[in-house]
Amino acid sequence: MSLNPYLFFNGTCEEAFAFYETVLNGKIEAMMKHTGTPAEEHVPADWREKIIHASMKIGDDVLMASDSPPPQEQMKGFSVALHYHDAKEGERVFNALSEGGEVKMPFSQTFFAERFGTLVDRFGTPWMINCPPKAT
Repeated sequence: MSLNPYLFFNGTCEEAFAFYETVLNGKIEAMMKHTGTPAEEHVPADWREKIIHASMKIGDDVLMASDSPPPQEQMKGFSVALHYHDAKEGERVFNALSEGGEVKMPFSQTFFAERFGTLVDRFGTPWMINCPPKAT
């Protein structure tokens, strides 16, 4: 079994995935637009170049997404959690994802982690960045 988050965007999926590919050192494996699919006729004409399905490999994991045509579903009630053993890398990712977004909890030491923080990026995706405590 595998478990993969699937994100819904309001028309910014392609831009978000290009950004995530760079920030998360991922590899986009699929980026399909509505045009040319059976769904083409079921979305507004100005939506046909939006993404019907995207898939990105990040390490051993996969992040998937699409643009959700109006009326769209809003992303809520979850966060994508990333875990880093290197606090500097965790901080780099946190800072990059937070640009143009909203930091909910600053990236700092907590009672349960060397560093931890939460944010919602400029595309509306909520993230939790965690660096577990160093083993003693």
